[in-house]
Amino acid sequence: MFYMPKTVINSVEVIKLNIPYKEPFVISLGVINEATNVVVKIETSDGLTGIGECAPFVYIVGETQETVFELAKQISKLLKGKDPFAIEDRLAEIDRAVQGNPTMKSAFDMALYDLLAKKANLPLYKLLGGNNKREVYTDMTISIDSPEKMAKDALDFKNAGFPAIKLKLGTTTELDVARVKAIREAVGMDYPIRIDANQGWDPVTAIKTLNALNKYNIEHCEEPIPHWNNKELVRVRKNSPISIMADESVFDHHDAFRLASVGACDYFNIKFSKSGGIHNALKIIAVAESAGIKCQVGCMSESRYALTALMHVVAARRSIVHFDIDSSLMLSEDPVTGGIIYKGSGKWELGDEPGIGASFDDNYLKNMERIIV
Repeated sequence: MFYMPKTVINSVEVIKLNIPYKEPFVISLGVINEATNVVVKIETSDGLTGIGECAPFVYIVGETQETVFELAKQISKLLKGKDPFAIEDRLAEIDRAVQGNPTMKSAFDMALYDLLAKKANLPLYKLLGGNNKREVYTDMTISIDSPEKMAKDALDFKNAGFPAIKLKLGTTTELDVARVKAIREAVGMDYPIRIDANQGWDPVTAIKTLNALNKYNIEHCEEPIPHWNNKELVRVRKNSPISIMADESVFDHHDAFRLASVGACDYFNIKFSKSGGIHNALKIIAVAESAGIKCQVGCMSESRYALTALMHVVAARRSIVHFDIDSSLMLSEDPVTGGIIYKGSGKWELGDEPGIGASFDDNYLKNMERIIV
């Protein structure tokens, strides 16, 4: 009988990835000047390399590049010698070893899915049952600033062809209404606008502000109040003329089920760095489909690599109807080779290479801090 040696994980490389923003990005929770991400490369005994990237966002997930880097070293030791294609087993082991830390886990999750698709010699979207013929256009996000500056940015993005814009709000009713009013005067009433308060309002302010903004034709509002306050989110939704999207309140499928059960939102916003990666993202989508809730995919400060992984999931799940895939467009440098191609006017195009179909430029990474386990 012919014996095929079992593929195992030989080594894991963990790399800090730093990419400056073109200009500071401001939300109600804080200011971001640089993408401080982490890349994980898993090498197997049969010569395959799986790559994952995560974007720690301390204001939302409580993780930093430093905490991810240190924990990733411990997880790498745990995975050595194990079967990389038994993804359910590997992720369960990681969950048992470390509580929380979804951003760190998402890098390993992504690398394992990249390996599995490469082993199958399929692009990831095909492994997930999708196709890459779907046209996907991202909106463009405008950070908190003066009404005049935000209006200028909105008009610039409209003129650049983006199909929609997302406004960061979450301060006072008066200031937030002034911002939206100025933007509407600049772009007209028909150009699609979405808003994101990033938990910046209390329930009373949220209801007041959302009603005041109703005349400005807003598509939906992300996370209007603190993420823990599901009960009051139900009240906000009932009293808001604008649809509500859960973001920071839906990390995983358990959160999704809880929110759907009480009727707290109209949409879920899925981000790998919140969900723990592709595996849990698919579970969130399954809950959403069961509850008749549509989804958006979003990002933190990911490079084009992680956005490519995100596009594979978009290509495989039709219940994702909104696309906030713009983080790499805000970064001053692009260290990614292969992957999704930006065609202009907000359009992303996904290729057909095996796995995630992208990598990182070695010259860009050569001066980054790293460790091989």
